[in-house]
Amino acid sequence: MDNIQGNSTFIEMQGLKVYVKTWQPEKINPDLAPIILMHDSLGSVDLWRDFPQQLAAATGRSIYAYDRLGFGQSSAHPDTLKIDFVQTEARQIFKAVLEHFNLHHFIIMGHSVGGGMSVVIAAAYPEQCVGLITIAAQYEVEELTLAGIREAKVGFEQAGQIERLARYHGDKAQWVLNAWTETWLSPEFRDWNLSEHVGGVNCPSLVIHGALDEYATSAQPQKIFQSVHGQAELQILEGLHHMPHKEQPELVSALIADFVQDLK
Repeated sequence: MDNIQGNSTFIEMQGLKVYVKTWQPEKINPDLAPIILMHDSLGSVDLWRDFPQQLAAATGRSIYAYDRLGFGQSSAHPDTLKIDFVQTEARQIFKAVLEHFNLHHFIIMGHSVGGGMSVVIAAAYPEQCVGLITIAAQYEVEELTLAGIREAKVGFEQAGQIERLARYHGDKAQWVLNAWTETWLSPEFRDWNLSEHVGGVNCPSLVIHGALDEYATSAQPQKIFQSVHGQAELQILEGLHHMPHKEQPELVSALIADFVQDLK
């Protein structure tokens, strides 16, 4: 893993910049589909830490990750986050990443709301997406989700907490926090779910979830697992919470490596 170095670039679109980082193992089959990572509501490329390197080493595939607009090193978002932001990501920024790197096939993997985005992406690009991986993804808005967000919102009011977020998002930190808490807690978002998208997923799927997830019960991954078409695998990991890939990175990377082994 130590020999896998990340290379970063910016994609320019309509006067805005999107930060993208790639990792490539030394020995790689260029015909294998790369894995593209979608971060969570407070996430960024840097907050994946060394997990992309571990994935590249475990799978022998190129790994791509990007900061959504408004996050990390990407440009500030020009507006507040809209209620349809999950669907919009698939049609706009993600599409620009595909076109910039000329990616004709890929495996999509997302954590938390990034997992929901990954479901939408898999359904939106059926000819190009050869595999779907979700980690701690929400299928719909649960009371547990809202309770966890309310608790986190109070926590971020404590001294020094927004500064911790600013280490990764700079002066966009408050926007990032509001984009999570105010969007998910809004009455307009209460009925959001993946029902109109998940049935369009026809590629093999791996659904990973921590049994102790603070933001989603195990009913959420069960609904994704039961609704996608094609081969699907469900892994409910005992003793793990909302960040399985950080709590047990070796276990999660091994599950992913086994899943993608036969995917082209």
